[in-house]
Amino acid sequence: MDVAFTVNGKKERLTVQPADTLLHLLRERLLLTGTKEGCGTGQCGACTVVLDGQGVNACLVLAADLAGRDVWTIEGVAEGETLHPLQQAFIDHYALQCGFCTPGMIMEALALLRHHPNPTREEIKESIKGNMCRCTGYARIVAAIQAVAEKRTSR
Repeated sequence: MDVAFTVNGKKERLTVQPADTLLHLLRERLLLTGTKEGCGTGQCGACTVVLDGQGVNACLVLAADLAGRDVWTIEGVAEGETLHPLQQAFIDHYALQCGFCTPGMIMEALALLRHHPNPTREEIKESIKGNMCRCTGYARIVAAIQAVAEKRTSR
């Protein structure tokens, strides 16, 4: 079946198989490899993207359900060479090491901040609880997200 949807602001139309997932389309068909494949069962959050404004596990979204929908991946976050404030905050707060979880964490944080621009520390923790990180722990990740939220609300 043909499915038309938008990825990072660009309209796409792909022929998909019933078992194809959004993760498969992103990585294998559109060559957007920033979205990582971790567990394949929705448990690790490595494949988190923003779908219609919500953070979702791309490994659990069937490609056939994408018609007319809006997908954002880590590749669509920066503006040219200028990093998004969340990307810069992850660098500034040393919130990444191996980088495997980072795209999913950033996408989940983007979805959170779009819906809740001034979250508490506890709300940030709750938002990213489905995203596993084995290198940094979570303190620096939470601090990076909190710094962006505070900067936005102090303007």
